[in-house]
This record gives sequence, C-alpha cells and structure tokens, in this order.
Amino acid sequence: MTTSPQTTAGPGLTESAFARISALAKDEAGLVLPMSKRTMVQSRLRHRMTALGLTCYDAYAKFVASQDGGDERRHMISALTTNVSHFFRENHHFDIFRRETLPLLLAKARAGTPVRIWSAGCSSGQEPYSIAMTIQEAAPELAALDTLILATDIDPNILEKAEAGQYSDQQITGIPDALRGKYLTSSVSGHRVNATLKRMIRFRELNLLQPWPMRTRFDVIFCRNVVIYFDTETQNTLWPRFDQALVPDGWFFLGHSERVSDACAARFRSVGMTAYRTPPAATAAQPTRKEA
Repeated sequence: MTTSPQTTAGPGLTESAFARISALAKDEAGLVLPMSKRTMVQSRLRHRMTALGLTCYDAYAKFVASQDGGDERRHMISALTTNVSHFFRENHHFDIFRRETLPLLLAKARAGTPVRIWSAGCSSGQEPYSIAMTIQEAAPELAALDTLILATDIDPNILEKAEAGQYSDQQITGIPDALRGKYLTSSVSGHRVNATLKRMIRFRELNLLQPWPMRTRFDVIFCRNVVIYFDTETQNTLWPRFDQALVPDGWFFLGHSERVSDACAARFRSVGMTAYRTPPAATAAQPTRKEA
C-alpha cells in the first residue's frame, strides 16, 4: 500500500536535500545540477511541495527518492527541465534540411520506402511543427506519402502543450508571415497550428536515458539543445545509440553549442554547422579475381 509523505516544518533547500535531489535528477534524466543551481531548484520545486502538502525540502527529497515516490519523480523532472524553444530555431539547419535532405527523402518515399524523422527533446512543439512546415512548403508530395515525424520529450506536461499546438503572439515570431496565414488559425486566445501539420506528427513521452521502444530507424534526427544539459559521460553513452537509430547516410542535427565527441567522430561526418551524416551503407565486396 502506498504511504503518504509526512509533512515536516523546516527551512529552505538544505545542502543535503539538494545533493539527494540533484543525484536523483542525474540518475533519472541525466540532468546535471551544480550547486550554483540550488536557488533555481528550490524555486521550481516549491509548487511540487505545495501539491504534496509538504513544507520541508528534506521531507520532499526523502519522499521523491523512496519507492513510493516514483510518480513524483516524473513531476520533479518535469519541474526541473528547461523548456525553451522557438519556431525555425537555428535556421541554418532548416536550410540544409530543405536544400539537401528533402530531395533525397522524396526520392526514397517515391520508391515506396517509409520516411521517418525524429524530433528528440521536442519541448513545446515548435521544432516538429517547423519540420512539418518545411516539408509542406518544399516537398508537399513527401507529406502525402508515408512520412511521419516522431516528437518526444521527457516532460509529459510540455508534451500536452506541444500536442495542443496553441501559441502566443511572442511564441510565433520565428514564423514568416506567409506561413502564419497558411498553417495557423488565429483568434483572441492565440494561434493554433492547423490539422495539415498535426497529422504528420506523433507526440510521445520518452526519456533518452531509458530504453528506446522504437523499432524503426530514422532518416533524420533533430536532437538540439538537449545533450548540453548532460555531462560528457552521459553524452558519450548517447552518441552510439543515435548512430544505431539512424539509417545509413542518415542526417543528425545538434544544437549550436553541442558537438559529437571525438570518440564517435568517425560515425558522424560533419556536413555543416552542427549538422552530421552517418556513413553510407557498406558496398558489397567484389569477388576476388583469380590469377591466371
């Protein structure tokens, strides 16, 4: 039977409570929280304590680390995750995607092969919707074929917002005016992404540090401004997994301050600023010619 955490009066976030919470965030989601983030952590977890009826961070840290705190760990990670996104963020990636990637994907789809794109760490949805807009504008035929964008994030709350596709005036500033009228429906309550884009995307909760349930391999992976929150050791466990998740000659886009480690550089050749491709499929070995 699940027990309720005890309410305990006490001070702010103590060093011991912070150490327990930061260690748990690292183990659960790869988040690195140095002591300089202590005030931020205290602020972001205050509403979680209120929801649980707690007044002491030590009690919260003890509960969230306990066997009964499994559900709360998801809420804690959600509260500690930084969700910052913009439409067409780092536009040079979309230039590469439009100019170089889409013609190859269209040829593949025309040949009857499914096209799969993954937005890993999609936050509030601007990235996958930007990908969908780019496809609709540059290769509308591709959108009509077997093409799917998988959009994942560790935070279930932000995924709800992403799937709703509702944005404020400030949030849509990155969308060119011509595309706003074409793909957004505006009202006094904001701007909603239309069904043309939504039907191309599937939103799913996913922790990158846990096993990935997807059986398919992807033609393109956008994982931008996500691994920057992980330490080098955690990043180095992810590069081979991304490699295995991509098809030969697949495309991999990282954030502007992120780089594939030197140890995996042979598997990701640079094709632009923080844009990479995996090696092409190995050519079949030619039979050895016998000597006369």
